[in-house]
Amino acid sequence: MQKNVKTTTAKERMLKKVRHALLQKREAPYPNFEEADLRPEEPEPIDVLFAQRLTDVAGKFVYCEDELNFIENLLVLAEREKLRAMYAWEPAVQRLLEKYGFPFYRTEKEFDSAEMGITTCEALIARSGSILISNGNAAGRRLAIYPHLHVVVAYASQLVLDIKDGLQLIQRRYGDNLPSLINVITGPSRTADIEKTLVLGAHGPKEVYVFLLEDRIN
Repeated sequence: MQKNVKTTTAKERMLKKVRHALLQKREAPYPNFEEADLRPEEPEPIDVLFAQRLTDVAGKFVYCEDELNFIENLLVLAEREKLRAMYAWEPAVQRLLEKYGFPFYRTEKEFDSAEMGITTCEALIARSGSILISNGNAAGRRLAIYPHLHVVVAYASQLVLDIKDGLQLIQRRYGDNLPSLINVITGPSRTADIEKTLVLGAHGPKEVYVFLLEDRIN
């Protein structure tokens, strides 16, 4: 009489190993995983790295030696693009523009015709060329989204390597009162149709500029 021989498939053997592993109690095999740097060190200085990555995603980078140089570069941009409706709602940005007599709107007057929004940011993410913003300041949500041109005023001290470093800056700044909106902007707004035709500015600014200033030394 022939006996039935039960064969074990490769799939059954694999599942058996998985079940056995799940039954074993063990400590976390990689206790320092979150602190580990999973990416190689970047050869470029952090400001150069950010400028390169921002340019890679169709953003525009402008280095400014000081506030006056910033105003000069901003004026060149406004004249080149023939901009008239430029908005700034944050007191710090308003003071900077007023100091040098740069024209702008400080209220929401005729905002539906806004051509440029000038805001600050929470941090600049060098690895991805991204801008970390929030609604924790007077610029709110709309000024970085509605106008077709978004200008970000940032300082060298806001440059960080990764998003986690930027989130730590926000945590230190706001503590337990975190903003309700934290957003990462990586280049101009973009979308593509079924034929993969890329369109910039469909759901936000068509152009994004970062004006990087050196921090003032008191």
